[in-house]
Amino acid sequence: MKACVIQPAFSMDYALSDARFAETLAMLEQCDESLDLIVLPEYADLPCHTQTRQQLEECYGKFTKPLLEKAAETAKRCDAAVFVGCLTETETGLRNTTVAFGRDGKKAGCYYKQHLVPSEMNAYALDTDYTWEFSEPTILELDGVRYGFLTCYDFYFYEAYANLARHNPDVIIGCSHQRSDTHNALEMITKFCGYHCNAYVVRSSVSMGGDSLLGGCSMITAPDGTVLIDMKNEVGLGTAEFDPHKRYLKPAGFGNPPAPHHAYIEAGRRPWKYRPGGSAIVRHDAIMAYPRICAHRGFNSVAPENSLPAYGAAVALGAEEIEFDLWPSKDGVVVSIHDPVLDRVSTGSGNVWEHTYEELLQYDFGIKKSAAFEGLKIPTFEQILQKLACHTVMNVHIKTRSDDELLDETYLREIVRLIRKYDCEKYCYFMSTVPVLKQMRDIAPDIARCAGANRIVGYDLVAMALEVGGSKIQLYKPHFAHYGPNYVAETVERAHRHGIAVNVFWSDDPEEAAMFLRQGVDTVLTNDFQRVARVAEGLPKYRLANKA
Repeated sequence: MKACVIQPAFSMDYALSDARFAETLAMLEQCDESLDLIVLPEYADLPCHTQTRQQLEECYGKFTKPLLEKAAETAKRCDAAVFVGCLTETETGLRNTTVAFGRDGKKAGCYYKQHLVPSEMNAYALDTDYTWEFSEPTILELDGVRYGFLTCYDFYFYEAYANLARHNPDVIIGCSHQRSDTHNALEMITKFCGYHCNAYVVRSSVSMGGDSLLGGCSMITAPDGTVLIDMKNEVGLGTAEFDPHKRYLKPAGFGNPPAPHHAYIEAGRRPWKYRPGGSAIVRHDAIMAYPRICAHRGFNSVAPENSLPAYGAAVALGAEEIEFDLWPSKDGVVVSIHDPVLDRVSTGSGNVWEHTYEELLQYDFGIKKSAAFEGLKIPTFEQILQKLACHTVMNVHIKTRSDDELLDETYLREIVRLIRKYDCEKYCYFMSTVPVLKQMRDIAPDIARCAGANRIVGYDLVAMALEVGGSKIQLYKPHFAHYGPNYVAETVERAHRHGIAVNVFWSDDPEEAAMFLRQGVDTVLTNDFQRVARVAEGLPKYRLANKA
């Protein structure tokens, strides 16, 4: 790949805007067919210092459309991807945007700057609503290359690098306008970004004048920190060639096998140590100690089962695990409800998969529990993750109509997509039938699996877990009488020999739950969380590896 960064001259004199903008367009004319990637700076449509909303709107009206047309024409003429920083109009106002054009000259996507400086919020009065909402890092794939994005001020939020890195970008596009940092600082920040994300960084900015030691520094850096080109404050085009798929692997600690830097960091991350928002994050499933009490369908003795109030109440009371059930709506929305039919827990009727999500929202999912919950809506899996991701371990029961049913792969991939979106892979495990667990093993082998069989007695759950590569089994209490008085203890002993954790579904009696724990059960599911959770208080904590 041959990449080009364009660095136009910047002026503090707003009266020179027409002349400076013409120079920017002329630089696009200089681009040729040897290029694969062309990047312009942030606010390429504000070619001079802009101080007021009125000046911003003047530039937007005069320069933005011609700039985008020229960028599109350049992309097609040069057969290259072009990224340009400019203003765009949305339903909620003007936004600082990086617009991407594919080789065909068509708009391929856009990225909205996530961190706005005070002048953008105040003097420019740009739209900020979206910056208060959760969002995944923007990844745009063009011609087999995964592009990530940071715009100017975004580069200073180093904690965002870890989130960007886990989405595996090949190239990070940095449309920038940094005019007050030193060359040393800009080089250090850019190199660190590429090193941390294991990606090439293609950063375009504006020249503050050839003698200035501030600003500028349009550059291209490699994942190992090598600076391929640094324009300092030179005006014009700078190019470098690199293989976007060539990554840098470093020893993951002295004497350890090579790994990307971010993977090495993730292995020891402790977010609660340095971020206030991390104080509610708990240890993930693989390192959270046992024994545990799991709130089955949430704390459903006080709130409607499989509802956000039930899940939230359990987590607020310290539930290390919650369990919930998933079904798809008619239009593929993943919702949480136990029964396939709606009648028992809502004012609706029929099977959940016979209704679109909008139709499901017309039914009351709280009134049958109590008038206090009248008007409660069915929760989606995404809503659960939005509120509780990384705040508890989630026993995710993927429901099926029969023990031998294979589920639609699109539906299963949507479940996995949502888990990955909220960075919750280590906090979830799938409970389902063998066929579905095999599907999930193929789709998401890194997410843990739990074997269970509630419909039919006679299953060897340990063998099932081994068959699907599971790390847990879930025993079903109504079957215990069939297997004999030693079934639980013997199954626990055998499972632990294979490093497999054992759940029991269920116990709402504290004395019974205590008995299960004495028999070596690792997690007890309960409908009455607060009472049953007390039996685990004060018990010695252990890791499963210590029992195996």
